Amino acid sequence: MTKLLSRAIGGASVLAIALAATSASAATWRYAFEEALEEVQGKFAQKFKEEIEANTDHQVQLFPFGTLGESDDIMEQAQSGILQFVDQSPGFTGALIPEAQVFFVPYLLPQDTETLNEFFRSSVAINEMFPKLYAEQGLELLTMFPEGEVCMTTQEPVTSPDDLNEVKFRVMTNPLLVESYKAFGATPTPLPWGEVYGALQTGIIQGQENPGFFLESTKMYEVTDVITCIGHNNFTTAVMANKDFYDGLGEEDQKAIDAAIEASFEYILEYQQGLQETSLKKIQEAKPEMEINILSDEQRKPFMETAGTVEDAFIEMTGDGGEEILNQMKKDLEAAESAKQ
Repeated sequence: MTKLLSRAIGGASVLAIALAATSASAATWRYAFEEALEEVQGKFAQKFKEEIEANTDHQVQLFPFGTLGESDDIMEQAQSGILQFVDQSPGFTGALIPEAQVFFVPYLLPQDTETLNEFFRSSVAINEMFPKLYAEQGLELLTMFPEGEVCMTTQEPVTSPDDLNEVKFRVMTNPLLVESYKAFGATPTPLPWGEVYGALQTGIIQGQENPGFFLESTKMYEVTDVITCIGHNNFTTAVMANKDFYDGLGEEDQKAIDAAIEASFEYILEYQQGLQETSLKKIQEAKPEMEINILSDEQRKPFMETAGTVEDAFIEMTGDGGEEILNQMKKDLEAAESAKQ
C-alpha cells in the first residue's frame, strides 16, 4: 500500500510538473491596430487570433483603435515590447522608416485588384527589402496588405486640382503625403485621426481621404457632402512584431505566426472583394443627397501629371535607398501585371 501510494503521489507530481510546464509555455500575446474590430485591420487581426489559438497554446488579446492611444502610441508600445504585434500604415511609420512613404506616390499602385494582390504577394521590395529597414527599428515585418482604393471626401465637388485650391485637407503626419496634396493643389493639414470628424464638422478642415469602407464605418459622410475617387492610391498597411519577441520564440511558434499571417493575408484579400462598391452604396443609402463621383480617365490626367513631382520629392527625402526601393517596386508591379496575363 505504501509503495502504491508513493507511486501515485510520484505520478501526480510528474503530471503537475508537466501541466505547469505547459501552462508556463503558453502566453497571451497583445496585438493593437489602427481601426475598429469590424473594419479591415480588425478582420485581419481576428483571423490571425483564430489561427494562433487553433494551432498553438497561446492566446491573442486584440486592441482596436483608441484603446491604447493614437497610432504613435501603439508603435512606441510595440517597439518597447509592451505589445507583441502592431498593425500600422506606412503613412505613420514614414517618420521611422522614410522609405515606407513610397506607398504615397500617387498612381504607383494599380487599380486592377488581381494585379495589386499579386504585387503584395510576390513583391521583392515588400518581402526582401523592407524587412531589413523595419528590423533596424526593432520590428519584424510580417506582411503588408492593401485595404482598398482611397477616395476624397470634401464639401464641394472636385473634378480637377483647381477645385482643391485653398482647401484645407487633412493628411496623416507623413511628409510625402503632404507633398502629394500640395501637388494636387490643396493645403495639406496633418491631424491625428481622432480629431478629424470634429475638425470637418467645425470647418477647421474641408477634406480628407480614406478607403470606402472606412468612410462608411466612421460616418465621414455626415460631415462632408462629396466623395471623389480619382484612382490615385490604395491604402496600404503593415503588420509587425516586436523583433526581440519574435527572434526569442522557438521555431515552432515562429512557424505558427508565419502560417497565421499567410492565412490572414489570403482571407483579407478575399474579404475585400466588392467591399469598396458595397461601402459607397451604403453611404448613398444613408445619405441620398451625398454626391459620389468616380472621375473619368480624362479627368484624372491633371492629377496623374503630379506623380513625377512627388516621386522626385520622395527620392530627395530618402536618397539612393529610397530610389532603389521605388525602382524595385516598379519592376515588381510589371512582374505582377505579367503574371496576371
